[in-house]
Amino acid sequence: QVQLVESGGGLVQAGGSLRLACAASGRTFSTNVMGWFRQAPGKEREFVAAISWSGGSTIYADSVKGRFTISMDKAKNTVYLQMNSLKPEDTANYYCALKRIGLVNGRDYEYGYWGQGTQVTVSS
Repeated sequence: QVQLVESGGGLVQAGGSLRLACAASGRTFSTNVMGWFRQAPGKEREFVAAISWSGGSTIYADSVKGRFTISMDKAKNTVYLQMNSLKPEDTANYYCALKRIGLVNGRDYEYGYWGQGTQVTVSS
């Protein structure tokens, strides 16, 4: 079993920055893939970014490319999402997710473990 706990959400003005963290505890493996997803009120959950456990492979949604950076600290079993140049449309509940093995991608149905989410609100 794996437990995921997100932190770092909050309220920020447009153009500002936030860094989210997701700490994984329990049984983790070098084959794991970590992902960030988000869901705004009334909208479907969408993929944001994903990274291999080694940190060597990353992928981003087009909407966040160039603004968000995902990174992995294997020593701390923690994945980060650095969010810069935030926009009001980035407002959502952000979820961390883990899948045991597979490609680094944004297919949410492949991720078997999910955190409780952390709210990010960007004011205009």
